[in-house]
Amino acid sequence: MKISKSAACILAGALLSTSASAEQLWSSFSLSYLKGSDYEVGDNERQVVTIEHASGHSWGDNFLFIDRLESDNGDSSNYMELSPRLSLGNLTENGLSFGPVKDVLLAGTWESGEGFDNFLAGVGVSLDVPGFRYVNLNLYHANNEGKDNDRQLTLTWGLPFELGSSEFLYDGFIDWSTEESDHASEMNFTSQLKWNAGKLIGTKQPVYVGVEYAHWNNKFGIDGVDERNPALLLKWHF
Repeated sequence: MKISKSAACILAGALLSTSASAEQLWSSFSLSYLKGSDYEVGDNERQVVTIEHASGHSWGDNFLFIDRLESDNGDSSNYMELSPRLSLGNLTENGLSFGPVKDVLLAGTWESGEGFDNFLAGVGVSLDVPGFRYVNLNLYHANNEGKDNDRQLTLTWGLPFELGSSEFLYDGFIDWSTEESDHASEMNFTSQLKWNAGKLIGTKQPVYVGVEYAHWNNKFGIDGVDERNPALLLKWHF
């Protein structure tokens, strides 16, 4: 499947426009701080501040995050992703649930970093998995700036659990992309294990303390560049 960059932009714009005008069902906003010392490609010690927003609406869902990366050597950079999805079940007014599949969606993602913009378009499903807050699976065709286009499979999940009176959340994503003539296949398995310390200080929204671990093979498509990076994490929800 070949999708031009302009077509991907139109799809992403349409998805975002629809999500903005639909009835909002829920939303979440958070601010995170990460400190790690085993990054690959560039300085290995960095601090990352992340603004994150997720929302569900009557036509699907939307996810946005913006990273500000500050390296110990003085380098800095910004990176963001915007990922709206449009519910085909609601659009067609037909229930598309079957088995563990709750809904089928059109999916788009805009990735923007220092000197590049990638546009991804494809399809996704929301899955009903016992015990999980959410499980989503998206299959994209990626229109990449600066390297050959490829295909990407993305899995995201959120698993809350309790130990005694303590609340925890294990969430994250797995991105797998295909090998092309100018880059290797990538696999990025990044997850966070977080304890809700907000219960101790009486906050209504979670205040998480924990760790993020990135297990990234062939980072940025560079063959043999494998990142194994644990990072301390603080995350405030508002």
